[in-house]
Amino acid sequence: MKKVFYLNTCDTCRKILAQFNLSDWELREIKKQPITKEELEEMYSKTNSYEALFSKKSTQIKLRELDAKSLTEDDFKELILDHYTFLKRPVFLTDKEIFVGNEKKNIDALKMFFRAE
Repeated sequence: MKKVFYLNTCDTCRKILAQFNLSDWELREIKKQPITKEELEEMYSKTNSYEALFSKKSTQIKLRELDAKSLTEDDFKELILDHYTFLKRPVFLTDKEIFVGNEKKNIDALKMFFRAE
């Protein structure tokens, strides 16, 4: 199983996805096909943190007047399931590994993964 969760309207996601051969990956546009509870649990099993999967840059934080510093793991989980912009993206998920977000160290690790594949 190899899946990529991304947002089609996100330029950063599109740039990152364009760097890799994703012909044998399932591409999931999270606005059209939201993440399921089971998929989120699978991501959590690889990160052991909902906060690591949570986008603190989501415009919904300000709209909902949330204080990201006071949120609990359960809050992060519920918010990610509630609205697609709360998922940090892109997320590359395999049976053994997960790569979350667009930070340079994550993209570098992803490049190493694709070279080894």
